[in-house]
Amino acid sequence: WQLLHPLPQEQLSYEERMCEGGRFAVVEVAGKPFDEASKEGVLKLLKYVGGTNDKGERGSLPRGDWNFPMAACPAEDGSLQQKVKVYLRIPSQFQDNPPCPSDESIKIEERQRMTVYSTQFGGYAKEVDYVNYAAKLKSALGSEATYHKDFYFCNGYDPPMKPYGRRNEVWFVKE
Repeated sequence: WQLLHPLPQEQLSYEERMCEGGRFAVVEVAGKPFDEASKEGVLKLLKYVGGTNDKGERGSLPRGDWNFPMAACPAEDGSLQQKVKVYLRIPSQFQDNPPCPSDESIKIEERQRMTVYSTQFGGYAKEVDYVNYAAKLKSALGSEATYHKDFYFCNGYDPPMKPYGRRNEVWFVKE
């Protein structure tokens, strides 16, 4: 079979939205491929919110609040550098006085709210998927939109045991 007429390029849908600020637990994992580093970072943050902190507090994640934005830095070829920062917004009940992490690699940071350009896709996302959707988002935004080019956020919203209806996003932070 030979494709005589190329298929029209699918139009990527994206939205511009505000992300709330606040205190975040943050861990940076370097020197490992994105998929491995992101898993390691998420596990550390889950342990922190699960009670591995100075107060032994378990800050349960509300339903639908399973979001670990991962800041990734693209290399020249579009692939992701081996340095990932994984974020978890401190649960509301601990925003004013977050427990100190027992793991010294986890830092508590205050982040301002930000506006992002976001696109969504399904499945179990890996580095190749984030890179692909970041390229599509860049193309859809064109040259008029201003956003940070040195990093973007990769987001997975679902626990690993959820097999269907998974939600992932790529965020470009508006300048």
